[in-house]
Amino acid sequence: KKFSDYSFRILSKKEVLSENTTVCPKFKEHTTIRKSMTNIKKMGRPFIGALRNHKKKSTMPSSSWLSAATTRLVQQDKFGVAMPAYTIKPVKKNRAVPGLTAAPVIHYNLNYAALCERERLDDGLIPTAQGAVAVDTGIFTGRSPKDKYFVDESSSRHNIWWGEVNKAVPESIFNKLYQRVRDHLSSQAEVFVIDGYAGADPHTSMPLRVITAKAWQAHFCKNMFIRPEDRGEKVTLESFAPEFTIYNASDLKNTEFEHDGMNSENFVIFHLGRRIAIIGGTAYAGEMKKGIFSVMNYTKPLEGILSMHCAANLGKEYNDVALFFGLSGTGKTTLSTDGKRLLIGDDEHLWDDHGIANIEGGCYAKTIDIDPKKEPDIYKAIKRNALLENVQVDPISRQVDYSSRKKTENSRVSYPLSHVERRVESGIAGHPSKIIFLTCDAFGVLPPVAKLTPDQAAYHFLSGYTSKAVGTERDIKTPTATFSACYGQAFLPLHPTVYAKLLTQKILRHNVQAFLVNTGWSGGQYGVGKRMDITLTRRIVDAIFSDHALSHDDFTHHPVLNLHVPNLLKGPDFADITTDLLHPWQAWNDRDQYERQVQGLASMFINNFKQYDAIELTQHGPQFLE
Repeated sequence: KKFSDYSFRILSKKEVLSENTTVCPKFKEHTTIRKSMTNIKKMGRPFIGALRNHKKKSTMPSSSWLSAATTRLVQQDKFGVAMPAYTIKPVKKNRAVPGLTAAPVIHYNLNYAALCERERLDDGLIPTAQGAVAVDTGIFTGRSPKDKYFVDESSSRHNIWWGEVNKAVPESIFNKLYQRVRDHLSSQAEVFVIDGYAGADPHTSMPLRVITAKAWQAHFCKNMFIRPEDRGEKVTLESFAPEFTIYNASDLKNTEFEHDGMNSENFVIFHLGRRIAIIGGTAYAGEMKKGIFSVMNYTKPLEGILSMHCAANLGKEYNDVALFFGLSGTGKTTLSTDGKRLLIGDDEHLWDDHGIANIEGGCYAKTIDIDPKKEPDIYKAIKRNALLENVQVDPISRQVDYSSRKKTENSRVSYPLSHVERRVESGIAGHPSKIIFLTCDAFGVLPPVAKLTPDQAAYHFLSGYTSKAVGTERDIKTPTATFSACYGQAFLPLHPTVYAKLLTQKILRHNVQAFLVNTGWSGGQYGVGKRMDITLTRRIVDAIFSDHALSHDDFTHHPVLNLHVPNLLKGPDFADITTDLLHPWQAWNDRDQYERQVQGLASMFINNFKQYDAIELTQHGPQFLE
């Protein structure tokens, strides 16, 4: 009567025939069971059954849903909505997980069907009408950068860029919290272990492990990291050798945070020497994704490999690669997922001597106001095996209201790259020919597109100007102008100039063209003007990819912004994108107000750049004019 009364696992032939195996009497009475047990010798394959949980009394359902080949569950939720069937994967008990102090039930690298079943049984999560499971991540709907720390230890102490971004915590505090995290996970009835990789290229990838007590967090990691089975590998808990491990005890809080000199009871701490991260207090899944990215941002540049917070896609040629740099909410995922090009990845990449490699095995896209007409590829990816976060779901129809901001502006979906029809299967491509810096300008003064010299590209890469999108971090309620070095300062353990020097070397070596594209406001600042229409931005990106649209000398130099802004886009396909759309000052009703905003933004650029020892680049950025 209740599926929660049963624990499911595969029974071997030996177990079924053993005298010591206790089988529910109703099982033996079931026609399918009798036939299976009678014919098991002939079948020569594992028997899938269910053992009754003896803590409760119940009877087996009479419908013939059990067979010797597969276990499929079809039930209705409390609203009477029919649920799809899933396959149960074996539950293996009493296996030791390195780091844990006890051996709870371990769910190791569960397949999607089994994860969805655990989500339903453990957390009450059921699929939406599109097939994706929806989860509420609690009070944290974005990352909490003020609660992120690195252990001050000998192996990494002299490399880390210490400060507000990378705060230090003593090893003694880490050891105390690490023990609590392990004890917490060990005390759970079950834990989920996901083994995978960061990095599509086997030569530069990092084996990783995530241990968590929540099925949906394991689901997220299965979506976002590269799965061993996608490489044709069969791994086990004992055979896999992770180079970095995350212990996620999101329900555990540090009540002694004030005594420990920390920001709050929540914590995300990295010990680079021991290659361990621990998470407590926040259930937001993005902490795991960006945590591994931070680790790659530490290890790979020290090897001469540039790690980048960017999306990448591929045109018709192996080297027709484009990189899209930008913070969350600037359009990386939307613009890189282009029906005319193949997606390599939507957020994190490595650039070595051979070319580009995706770090991830999935995508993590914002869903607020998602429009199937404007973002068809992302919308189509929201289906079975995808995981929605903090969206509003109708309890009866199971339809998702993507326009709802009741929970957060930062509603998201994670899905494996296999959900993207047009993609680079290997996640690897050649050297890029185009780099696009995406900025969401809340002041509304930057042009929709500007062409950059290599020195200007280095300046804007180091500056990383944008506006933090609403909801991407805790307490961000309105777009906030910020300078995020390398368009990912929150994830840089090393000094930004380390990444900037690597990027400049590669731009010059491979003759890469660079562009600045504004996906923010036009016609006025936030609250007055309008956000750039994604359709217009897509067409501007198409113009960048074309052979002729920007291959001319008809540009206007803006003296304060120090940018070359095109007066036109050549070709009949772009004839309707006129000068008044390309020149932001023409979209403002008050030209004087526009100039004042420009001067204010230029001053912010100049003041921000003073922190870098790169005087030779200052002349390539905005200039304050008296």
